[in-house]
Amino acid sequence: MAAPTQASAQWTGGEQFLTRGSSGHEVLMDSDRASNLAPGPMEMVLRSLCACSATDVVIVLKKKRQAFTAVEVTAAGERAPEPPTVYTQIHMKYRIAGHHVDRQAAERAVALSQEKYCSVLATLRQRARISYELILEEAAGS
Repeated sequence: MAAPTQASAQWTGGEQFLTRGSSGHEVLMDSDRASNLAPGPMEMVLRSLCACSATDVVIVLKKKRQAFTAVEVTAAGERAPEPPTVYTQIHMKYRIAGHHVDRQAAERAVALSQEKYCSVLATLRQRARISYELILEEAAGS
């Protein structure tokens, strides 16, 4: 069994926190929308979702030997009006560009992330309805 992932948040003033994780990396976070010095915790949740799923897609596309040149995942979330203001709906867009990327391979890569591999997505799905779309683009010069 893997060692548990650890994280901490140290208050630095106002509503800002310096967060640290098991990896040793530090990220400043800001819950004060007025000061907007850094992303807030719920924005970081969506960012984590995008990065987690994009990683899966890239790994699967590489295994399928697809000539992709770009992968971008975006997410828009709606939150509950009352505390806790959890995400209730999230829509994800996968934009994949490349040279003759097979649509079926791209769809499979996204589906595997959505249904099997992305642990952030699996965590959020317990409370949020998650939808997605795939946009496949031919890279310039193809």
